[in-house]
Amino acid sequence: MADSTRDGTELLRACSNGDEEALGSLYDRYGKLSYGVALRVLRNAALAEDAVQEAFLTVWRQAGTYDRGRGKVSTWILTLVHRRAVDLVRRQHRFNALPVELAASEPQTSVEGADEGVELHATRSEVQAALRTLSHAEREVLDLAYWGGLTQSEIATALGIPSGTVKSRTFNALAKLRDALHQTDLTAVSP
Repeated sequence: MADSTRDGTELLRACSNGDEEALGSLYDRYGKLSYGVALRVLRNAALAEDAVQEAFLTVWRQAGTYDRGRGKVSTWILTLVHRRAVDLVRRQHRFNALPVELAASEPQTSVEGADEGVELHATRSEVQAALRTLSHAEREVLDLAYWGGLTQSEIATALGIPSGTVKSRTFNALAKLRDALHQTDLTAVSP
């Protein structure tokens, strides 16, 4: 049977049996779409290529774990790609982030600068505390939307959940953040 006529489930089954041509067929079908998802998240062509390559390596290694009852092959593959891309974004963010301790210990040139540094440290701590009030699912949706730049439809596809669930989680997460930050008076606009 030619790979162009086999469905994704059959191709994954063939991959789990060591059929490299089946992996190539999966890549031919989903590689361009996967690259688009990764590029949208990473906004860097080289990193997007790395994310897709690593995700398809995971497809090769874990093809036998695919469960047809949990979603389509395309959703499974795009979820692997998206998660890998988000992991790369997080790694880049952690690498580029200045630790709070270093930010607070930077030399200040004036009393005004020192006050701003203390205020920034306090604000950062309050925002981090507010983020800790969110569930993992709520943080994941916000991460994909704000760090990953995905639309709610793309998030639904990537996570394999209904778009209504994405909308609910986003709404609930933003309401929790608004409430938590309002309690610390961070949302008040100063004159």
